[in-house]
Amino acid sequence: QVQLSESGGGLVQPGGSLRLSCETSGIVFSFYTMHWYRQAPGKKRELVASIDTGGRANYGDFVKGRFAISRDLPKASVYLQMNSLKPEDTAVYYCNAKSDWHTYWGQGTQVTVSS
Repeated sequence: QVQLSESGGGLVQPGGSLRLSCETSGIVFSFYTMHWYRQAPGKKRELVASIDTGGRANYGDFVKGRFAISRDLPKASVYLQMNSLKPEDTAVYYCNAKSDWHTYWGQGTQVTVSS
């Protein structure tokens, strides 16, 4: 059974930091490009960051150097370090694993940036 389990969300003040984690099981992790998406109330789900099977990272334009995606192959996990958080970063953040054959989603973790 495939599972993607996000953690690390919460309430943080503007300018603060959070580190999201996504632990996977049931997949051959090295075969998958891993993504972080987010969805704010009333808005479409948008891509935050990706890391491909070669370890290359890509980011949404709005990230602008504030976030960093990384992965740990032995732990089959992907991380999103988020710095300089803004109120507009408030959203549910989802982990996604995609290969040529399958796509899997986590249940999401809430990030709220507010003073």
